Amino acid sequence: MKPLGIHQPVRHICRMSHFTEEPAAEGIAAATVVVFRKPRGGGPAELLMVTRSRNMSFAGGAAVFPGGRVDPADYTLAAELSSDLPQDEAAHRIAAIRETLEETGLAIGIRGSVDAKRAQDARALLLDKGELAPVLAAMDWQLDLDAVLPFSRWFPKNEKLPRVFDTRFYLADLGTGAVEIAVDETENTKLYWITAQGALDAAERGDLTIIYPTRRNLERLAQFRDFAEAATHVAQYPSKMITPFLEMRGGARWLSIPDDAGYPVTSEPLDDAIRGD
Repeated sequence: MKPLGIHQPVRHICRMSHFTEEPAAEGIAAATVVVFRKPRGGGPAELLMVTRSRNMSFAGGAAVFPGGRVDPADYTLAAELSSDLPQDEAAHRIAAIRETLEETGLAIGIRGSVDAKRAQDARALLLDKGELAPVLAAMDWQLDLDAVLPFSRWFPKNEKLPRVFDTRFYLADLGTGAVEIAVDETENTKLYWITAQGALDAAERGDLTIIYPTRRNLERLAQFRDFAEAATHVAQYPSKMITPFLEMRGGARWLSIPDDAGYPVTSEPLDDAIRGD
C-alpha cells in the first residue's frame, strides 16, 4: 500500500527551494498541518480540523488544524536523518507528522505499510512512548518529509503576550483514502472534515470560532479546489514568515499582514479579530 499523503505528480514542489529558512526567533517552535482529502461525491477538497478544548490556555474552543510544539525528541530525530533539509526545518516537519498521528490517528509523511489498524497501533505506541522514533522502528516505517509541504509561517512577535508561538504551517494530501480518525480528548473535543469555505461560512454563522491566523489561512486555502492547485500556488508563493501588524485606517485600528505572501485578505478591523491568547 502506498504511504498516505503522497501524490507523485506534485511531490517535486515540496523540495527545499520552496521554503524560506528564517533566523531563529524568540518564540515557542510549533508546527501544524492542513490535511487535504478528496470528497467521495466530488467538489472542493475537505480539510481536517479539530476544535480545541475550552480548557486549553491557547485558542481554547477554537477550530484549528492539527499541530503542536516541536519537542526535543523531534530535533534529535532530525539530527539522525539523512536529509537535505536543514535540521530545524526537518524537526518541524517531524513534529507536524507526529502531532497529526497523535491528535487524529492519521499517518501522513510515512513510507511503509499503512492501514487503519497499523495507524491505530502506531498512535497507541506514540502516546505511550511520547516520541516518533520508536514508532518508526516498531512499524518498520520511514519518514517522507517531502510529503509535508511548507505553506506559511506565523509569528506575532508580541512581547505583551505570555506565550508566543512561532508556527510553521504545512500541507499534506490524503488523496481518496478511507481512514479512521478519532479525536484526542486531552486537548481537543471535536474532529471533522470540512471545506475551507465551509469553515468560513460556519464561522460567520457563529458555529465555529476561528482565530486570526486560521481565518487568513482558510481564506487562502478556499482559493484551491484540490491539493494540486494548492501545491502549484505554494511554488509561486514560497513559505515566509508572517508577522501581523497594526495600522490606522479612517481612525480605526486594523490588524494586517504583508500583501506579498499569497493571501487574498490581508487586513481585518482589530475589534473583529479573534486571537488565541
